Amino acid sequence: MAISSIDCELINGLKAQQPEALERLYDSYGGMMYGLAFHILGNRQEAEDVVQDVFLQLWHRCSYDPERGSLRSFLMLILRSRALDRLRSHNSRLNMAKRSKYLTFPEAEGQSPLDVATSDEMSQLVREALAALPEKQRRALELSYFGGMTQQEIAHSLQVPLGTVKSYFRLSFTKLRHSLRDFMS
Repeated sequence: MAISSIDCELINGLKAQQPEALERLYDSYGGMMYGLAFHILGNRQEAEDVVQDVFLQLWHRCSYDPERGSLRSFLMLILRSRALDRLRSHNSRLNMAKRSKYLTFPEAEGQSPLDVATSDEMSQLVREALAALPEKQRRALELSYFGGMTQQEIAHSLQVPLGTVKSYFRLSFTKLRHSLRDFMS
């Protein structure tokens, strides 16, 4: 695939650590990259951060290979990947925060002593139910809820097949539901 002479000049300038090459590259592609990042992330600041990250990566280690496609495609692919990683990370933290509210019961103003006692009892029951799970099942839940890992990542971490991790979740939830059924009703 033929690379344009301007793109070739920019890449060579980047590899030679010439700041004006980075500036020209940003002028040429920054707006388009920002548009894609904003479309994916829906947040102006996040989009700007991702674009900046991509240009920083290029400055520190320009890995562009003209044999694999155009410079434009290369930049957009890196940007898309970074934006999706950021989105996944944000969603993982958000989901973890939502899920953790079921495991902790902070004291709220105006709670009666009975409410506080009930919350303390529920926290203790959940901890005991989790502790009663087999080690690998409990570890899989911890990696998911507190580590923000996907089931595929958990399978790799625990060195078990993905189907096994899925069964860990199913069995764990069944056991937890059974252990906490009296308190939940």
